[in-house]
Amino acid sequence: MGMFSWTAKSPAVLRGGGVIAPDERLPWGQTGLMGVQHVIAMFGSTVLAPILMGFDPNLAVLMSGIGTLIFFLVTGGKVPSYLGSSFAFIGVVNVATGYVASHGANANIGLALGGIIACGLVYALVGVLVHVAGTGWIERLMPPVVTGAVVAVIGLNLASIPIRNMAASNFDAWMQAVTFLCVALVAVFTRGMLQRLLILVGLLLASLVYAALTNGLGLGKPVDMAAVAAAPWFGLPTLHAPVFDTRAITLIVPVVIILVAENLGHIKAVTAMTGRNLDRYMGRAFIGDGVATMVSGAAGGTGVTTYAENIGVMAATRIYSTAVFVCAAAIAILLGFSPKFGALIQAIPLPVMGGVSIVVFGLIAVAGARIWVDNRVDFSDTKNLIVAAITLILGTGEFTLKFGEFALGGIGTATFGAIALNALLSRARR
Repeated sequence: MGMFSWTAKSPAVLRGGGVIAPDERLPWGQTGLMGVQHVIAMFGSTVLAPILMGFDPNLAVLMSGIGTLIFFLVTGGKVPSYLGSSFAFIGVVNVATGYVASHGANANIGLALGGIIACGLVYALVGVLVHVAGTGWIERLMPPVVTGAVVAVIGLNLASIPIRNMAASNFDAWMQAVTFLCVALVAVFTRGMLQRLLILVGLLLASLVYAALTNGLGLGKPVDMAAVAAAPWFGLPTLHAPVFDTRAITLIVPVVIILVAENLGHIKAVTAMTGRNLDRYMGRAFIGDGVATMVSGAAGGTGVTTYAENIGVMAATRIYSTAVFVCAAAIAILLGFSPKFGALIQAIPLPVMGGVSIVVFGLIAVAGARIWVDNRVDFSDTKNLIVAAITLILGTGEFTLKFGEFALGGIGTATFGAIALNALLSRARR
C-alpha cells in the first residue's frame, strides 16, 4: 500500500472505543476537520516562537506546512506528526543576533538562518547514522525514564507561556479558565466527531463568550475585526536570505541534541498510544525533521520540530491517521499565503488562546507520564526516581547554565541532565 493510500474506517470504530491507526482514515470530510483542529493546536506555538525571535509568523505557518509534508514523504507516511516552530532555538537565536524579544523584526535574521540551516544539516546526518546503525545507542542513552521525563518537561516548561504571557488582567485569567472549561466540557460530555474536535469547538465557544462579555457588556478588551477586513486574501510572506557566520553556527548547532530528544520522545509517545513500534522509522524521522529545518531556514523561517501539541490532540482524539497531517499541512500552506488568515488568528482573544494552550500543554505533560506507565518504569528503583525528579524540576524551573555566550536553559538542561544523570547513575552501580 502506497504512502497516499489509507484504509477507510467508519466513525463507529471510535464510538466502540477503538482508534484510527496511522495507515487508516475517517471519511475525507471528517479527516479535513481533524486537520483544521491540528492547525489550531499548533498555531499558538508556531506563531509565538517566531514573534519571540523577530521572524515573520505567516512565513512560519507556511513553512510548518511544507516541513510537515517533507516529514511525511521522508518517513513514507508511517509516522503521524506535525512540524512547527521549535522553542529550542529562541534563546540561542536571540543571543546570536542580539535580538530582544517582542521588539519588531530581527535586523540580523540572516545570521540566525545560517545557524538554523547548519543545525538542520547536523540533525539530518544524525538521522542517517540512526537509520544505518539503528536506535540501540540512542535508547541506551535515553531509556523510557529519560524520554518520559523529557516529554513531560516540554509540556511543563511551556506552561508558563499562557499563565504569564496571555493573561494581562484578572478578567483575562477568568477567560482562560472559561476556555479550558469549555474544552473540558466538550471533551467529556459530547460524543462522536464533536468530541474529536474538542480543541476547535472549545476555542469557538470561548471566543463567543469573550465577544459577548467584551463587545456586548464592555468588559475587557473588545474583539477588533478591522484588521481582518483590511487584510488582503492572498499575499507572499517576507523571505530572507541566510548568512553563514561561524559564531552564530557554533551557538545554534548544539540545539540538535534537544531536537533529537524531542523527536525521540514524541515517537515513543506515539508508539505507546498507537501500539505500533515506530522505532524503525526513527532515523527517517530525524532526517525528515532535519531537511524540513534546512528548507525552512533557507526561506527565512524558524527551525522546526515534531510538535507535542499535536501529539496531545492525538492522545485526546485517538485518531493517529497520517492523512490528517497531510490535510493539516495543506491547510497551513494555503493559510501561509493569506494575510487575512494571519489577521484573523491575531484577532482571536489572547486569553482564549492561553486557555487552549493550557489544555494542550497539559496533554503533552501527561503524554510523558504515559511513556512511564506503558513502559512500566519502576519508580521503586531509586535511580529512576532521582532521574525523573531532577529532570522535571530542571525543565519546569527553567534551570540555566552558561558557557561563555552560550546559555543552556529549561528544556536543554533537563534533556542533557536526564541523559547524563541516567548514564552516571547506571554506570556507578554496576
